Amino acid sequence: MAKVYPKAPTFSPHVTSKRESFTVWMKSLVYQTNGCTVYNTNGDIVYRVDNYDKKGSNEVHLMDLRGKVLFTIRRKKLLAFGSWDGYRCSDSYINEEKPWFQVKKCYRMLMGDDLGCRVTVGCDKFRIVRLAGKTAFRIVNVDGDIVAEAKRKQSSSGVLLGDDVLALVVEPHMNHSLMIALLIVYGLIRRRM
Repeated sequence: MAKVYPKAPTFSPHVTSKRESFTVWMKSLVYQTNGCTVYNTNGDIVYRVDNYDKKGSNEVHLMDLRGKVLFTIRRKKLLAFGSWDGYRCSDSYINEEKPWFQVKKCYRMLMGDDLGCRVTVGCDKFRIVRLAGKTAFRIVNVDGDIVAEAKRKQSSSGVLLGDDVLALVVEPHMNHSLMIALLIVYGLIRRRM
């Protein structure tokens, strides 16, 4: 009689069952380039973007510490409006058949105000909502629940750090790399990268 073994659970280093905090420095580690560097709570670099092109580039790559590309993010120009497509990468191969996520900027038509962004990830829908200040924003699901929030980082003594240092909190069971990719798109939209 054959034995039946349960399938081992699939492990993803980008999803955890607890709330995760990151520090995002909106600067590249490579001198004279645009980009950002993401640190975990231990101070280790976990993600980075090195944008060798100009600020507001039409294509950037989210990498892990070792330089493995996780996402390629491309801007699509549609008349006055734009959208950003995120392609998942695996083993140096970009699946360009269909983007894994799409971000579209929303405008208030009469005033020209920024209302945030709509995000589509497969069947899931999210919104990026700008908060008070230059850099603070939330990513919320269709029910309005916060799945990630970024704001200026404070030191342990309560001093606000510069506009280019953010604290990103990602809720449990959310893909960290996706939330970082959405932060990058928001940075591109706001011309901060």
